[in-house]
Amino acid sequence: MAVQNAVCAADRKIVLVGNPNVGKSVLFNALTGAYTVVSNYPGTSVEVSRGNCQIDGVSYEVLDTPGMYSLLPITEEERVAREILLKEKAHTVIHVIDARNLERMLPMTLQLVEAGLPVILLINILDEAERRGMYVDIPLLQEKLGIPVIGGAMARKRGLAELRQAIASYDSKVKAVFGYSRDLEKDIAKISEHLTGDYTLVPRSIALLLLQKDEDVWGLIRDAEKGSLEAIEKAVNDTVYERRMDLNLRISLERKRICRAILEEVVHQQADRKPTFFERLAGWTINPWTGFPLLLLVLYFGVYVFVGKFGAGVLVDLLEGGLFENYLNPWVVGLVHKLTSWYWLRELLVGEYGVFTLGVRYAVALVLPIVGTFFLAFSLMEDVGYFPRLAMLVDRVFKKIGLNGRAVIPMVLGFGCDTMATMVTRTLETVRERVIVTLLLALAVPCSAQLGVIMGLLSEVPGALPVWVACVTLVFLAVGLLSARLLPGERPMFYMELPPMRLPQARNVLIKTVSRMQWYFLEIFPLFIFASILLWAGKMTGALNGLVRIMSPAISALGLPSETTAAFIFGFFRRDFGAAGLYDMHSQGLLSPRQLTVAAVTMTLFVPCIAQFLMMKKERGWKVSLGIFLLVTLLAFAVGWSLNVVLGFTGWLA
Repeated sequence: MAVQNAVCAADRKIVLVGNPNVGKSVLFNALTGAYTVVSNYPGTSVEVSRGNCQIDGVSYEVLDTPGMYSLLPITEEERVAREILLKEKAHTVIHVIDARNLERMLPMTLQLVEAGLPVILLINILDEAERRGMYVDIPLLQEKLGIPVIGGAMARKRGLAELRQAIASYDSKVKAVFGYSRDLEKDIAKISEHLTGDYTLVPRSIALLLLQKDEDVWGLIRDAEKGSLEAIEKAVNDTVYERRMDLNLRISLERKRICRAILEEVVHQQADRKPTFFERLAGWTINPWTGFPLLLLVLYFGVYVFVGKFGAGVLVDLLEGGLFENYLNPWVVGLVHKLTSWYWLRELLVGEYGVFTLGVRYAVALVLPIVGTFFLAFSLMEDVGYFPRLAMLVDRVFKKIGLNGRAVIPMVLGFGCDTMATMVTRTLETVRERVIVTLLLALAVPCSAQLGVIMGLLSEVPGALPVWVACVTLVFLAVGLLSARLLPGERPMFYMELPPMRLPQARNVLIKTVSRMQWYFLEIFPLFIFASILLWAGKMTGALNGLVRIMSPAISALGLPSETTAAFIFGFFRRDFGAAGLYDMHSQGLLSPRQLTVAAVTMTLFVPCIAQFLMMKKERGWKVSLGIFLLVTLLAFAVGWSLNVVLGFTGWLA
């Protein structure tokens, strides 16, 4: 019997859909226990989470889809979410909506129901709505929609038991039918009668999407309707010509009218309610006068103090200086020397650039604590609900450089690790936007490890840190503005759901942090091993010394001593090691304040580390990655040379 259940359940899929920031991922965690598998949807760069759960002894596969606002897709994320609904045979489709925005989100519920999908409506974040004085009559709404409706707050597991029961006992018979105006119903019927193919959606829903000029659905029609394709095209064209109006807008207005009628007796609002502290805080975060000072506090305590000082300082010292230097390195080096006398093999495994002494040590002792602390801070701010508001805050500034507020996520991630941030650019809407963000990350966004070392170094020299900040910021804005004007492509649209600000849930933060660390480590660890092998090969063949000789003239043009060349080369393989090289030279008195500032600015703008470059190649391809590599290199030395001339002419930082 158990084997039979497992076989039957293999095709049982629960698909989670809904707007961004309504709690789909929280529900996914609550159902599955953790993020199980995160992978790109075939043929796209959009990620879909898949997990498994058991309900009443039956196994289900759970899919957490990207955010979508309608069955008519606009962005790549919406297209993937709709593709899943079209191609993945779902046992149940759980539409998650925000209780505070029922009127705006319910039209999509209507679309899902009239598409004939097995829908369960989850009204999430109900606790926040109740704190705002809202009351939702769940039984009445369920009666009007004809589908199961569950009220809850998934962050606190409220309503989870009822939802699991609704999934287990789901009745696929949809009772409700939502009537449009008489002329629109006539148009839908005229097209539906010609639809004879086998579709996941019912003919009525297909007809509505055809009237809304959905090109993807037209593709399905051309594949499925060989005999009646001409009749379908004629019916649609005749309707569009006869109505002579924007049918997409007309259908949207009809759905809103139906939703208002449904909700008229369902939602009740308490009057004269005072806003809570978190509601006031939410307002402060998007007001420029208070939002930017709050942003500076978040960056200082969240990135610089917690990630830079604690992660890149305390934890790295503990792991690298304590565990590896005192225990692991001596033991592994001794073991390798005992097992082999071959010089090349010793160098490969435990030499200066050995797979263990460089690759494994960097990945585990340097990267993991920095990335771990950053992801912990990131997950904390995400669970609080800060990032969507930060996106709204910087949207106006980012629009000047061809981006929108959504680009703030990879930018903030870049201060933790640019390699991870480059990977996250795949979530941006347009190719143009992804290229601009990738360029800016490679050029002017220092990772937390490099940032911590440089800020600690320059803070010892009066006036050096303001010059460094001014130069890097100016280059960031100038390159962004030029890229926005020179790169072809459409400008992205920007719309974002604002979740409530609340106290973070420890379990949610921990699960997100651990899963992201695992994901990141599995992606990056092989790159560090590859980098150590490249360095080893360079040393064994003499290519590394040759590279030092090639770069020496450029370093001299910056007014820097030749010893600085090695620091720049190390900076390519690991950004903070290049900065650490400058720290050593400054400690030995080899760099003047002016030279130190020029070197710090140039190194910050210098080529991305090898891990980031390989990630760029993976995400953008060889052509774009090499173009960015060359542009960043030229800009870094041009800015460094110009800064050296200006400081020499003015006498600053002499």
